[in-house]
Amino acid sequence: MSFFNIKGTVNPLTALAQFAKKPHTLRFPEVEVEAKDRYRGVHYNDLQACIGCGNCSTICMNEAIDMINIAGIDSSKGDTGLRPRVDNGRCCWCALCVEVCPTGSLSLTKDYIYVTEDADAFLWTPGVDNPEGVNLKSFVSSKEHSLNVYGRVPMKELVGMERVKSFAEVVLGYEEAEARLEASRCISCGICTEVCPEHMHIPEYINAIAAGKDEDALRIIYDNNPFPEMCGKVCTRRCEEVCAMTHRGVEDDPHDKGAIAIRWLKRYVTETAPTAERIKEIVNPEISESNGFKVSIIGAGPSGLTAGYYLALRGFDVTIYEALNKAGGMTMWGIPKYRFPMDSLDKQVEYMESIGVKIKYNTRVGVDIQFDDIYSNSDAVFLGIGYQKAWTLGIDGDDMPGVIAAVDYLREINGGGTLDVGNKVVVIGGGNVAIDGARVSARHGADVTILYRRRVQDMPADWEEIEGAEHEGITIVPQGIPVKFIAGDDGKVKYVRYLKAEMKVEKEGARPSPVAIEGSETDIEVTTVIGAIGQEADYSFIPESFKDKIEINRGRIITYEYNQTKDPKVFAGGDTVNKTADAISAIADGFQAVKGIVKMLLKEE
Repeated sequence: MSFFNIKGTVNPLTALAQFAKKPHTLRFPEVEVEAKDRYRGVHYNDLQACIGCGNCSTICMNEAIDMINIAGIDSSKGDTGLRPRVDNGRCCWCALCVEVCPTGSLSLTKDYIYVTEDADAFLWTPGVDNPEGVNLKSFVSSKEHSLNVYGRVPMKELVGMERVKSFAEVVLGYEEAEARLEASRCISCGICTEVCPEHMHIPEYINAIAAGKDEDALRIIYDNNPFPEMCGKVCTRRCEEVCAMTHRGVEDDPHDKGAIAIRWLKRYVTETAPTAERIKEIVNPEISESNGFKVSIIGAGPSGLTAGYYLALRGFDVTIYEALNKAGGMTMWGIPKYRFPMDSLDKQVEYMESIGVKIKYNTRVGVDIQFDDIYSNSDAVFLGIGYQKAWTLGIDGDDMPGVIAAVDYLREINGGGTLDVGNKVVVIGGGNVAIDGARVSARHGADVTILYRRRVQDMPADWEEIEGAEHEGITIVPQGIPVKFIAGDDGKVKYVRYLKAEMKVEKEGARPSPVAIEGSETDIEVTTVIGAIGQEADYSFIPESFKDKIEINRGRIITYEYNQTKDPKVFAGGDTVNKTADAISAIADGFQAVKGIVKMLLKEE
């Protein structure tokens, strides 16, 4: 051990040497220094671009970010209404939160000096507490280098002019590796769940698929949707419209904009159970013992089948009365089988029957059995009859031979029948039913023209259906207003006369309306005209004395909480209740009605 401390001797001398040097520390704010362009200072958030997905909070390994409500920001479709708040005492400015922001709203700034004695002041909301940060942004994420993957795994389809030769299913589905890859893109924000009418557990089953746990995914799906394979093929997928991945999109995906392929992933996992027996084996539903209550359901469409399935699980004696020989409602009789194959529907219905749902086919209420008898012999009744009756076109000559309704045509073809439409078909309408009628006609060898009174971008049909029709050689004539059908010598329709229209805004803020151009008459030669301008319900089976009890207004049944009608014993759902006119909304109605029936009869919430 040395008695001479050289370190203690040298250190003071070293310190004295610093007096002659220029100081390293700069006095601020007297001396300002511009931070480098990519300096990682405090956060800034574009409050309007942010959707409150919480991905920044999820990724933060220091738990420095939480999601809060702030004044002036409300939840809306595709926006939780929450915004990130940062604890600058915990933050290490690693910028992972910026890298995973799907909208690009979050950034770091060049602002790095903040002094306060108030510990709570280090909790601040970017964009609220530093609005000036918009001009100080430094570290921002780019779509190209983001940790998110914005491009979806493409779906393979049959080629347009080849697929029109048959009724083979157009969409080929994901293979396992493709499904895993697509599922791995999901950030589990749950915004999709909020907009789904049925509030399906979307992030949960997508995460299970990504992890290779397909059976878990199927069980999660069946928790509140007994028709998942149908939804996986033909759902209107409003969930994808609000997907966080769409906000930065991809150039080669103009319609889906990079949304997670929620529908196709649902389709993938449901197809891993190829039979009703396999579904039951995987889902392994818990079926309660009989509770002694009887529920009758009129109509075996999506809403009626959904109500029947979950009521049967709860121990109710369920009987569904179906007028036709197949269950499924419009998903059976209205959707062409190149979109929704028969075996897919049969499998799901067979599974429902296997757990105790009884379906009486070819039983028309009001003819084969009376509504009053059903009502008096049931503890609750659910009406899920759908919109099966087509509107008339209201055009001169619409009652002549050769003018038919699309729903009638599709019902005949889907039921295995034949209906010769000839070689020149004009379809009037712009919704999915019109597109279906056109594409089915093309598959029977017709040259098809769709006549729609507004612009193509105004067509209510799904964009993929419009695009599919165009790929299959179907001509769409927009801004065409049919005014007359002209018969040939045989009395059958031979020409459709229409007027060309120009779009005019008649009221400020309203969408443009078609206005006929005088002198623009054009005739199209046809062998068949297919009308598809809308449908309505047939309430003739309900006695007039009872209609006032359930309140039907403008063709729709008025319902209240849990889809209960004015008569507390009667519930209703589907097209006769809501204007959405899609299967997932009908499923949601059936599910809500089950809650109401359980509450009413079992006294359970």
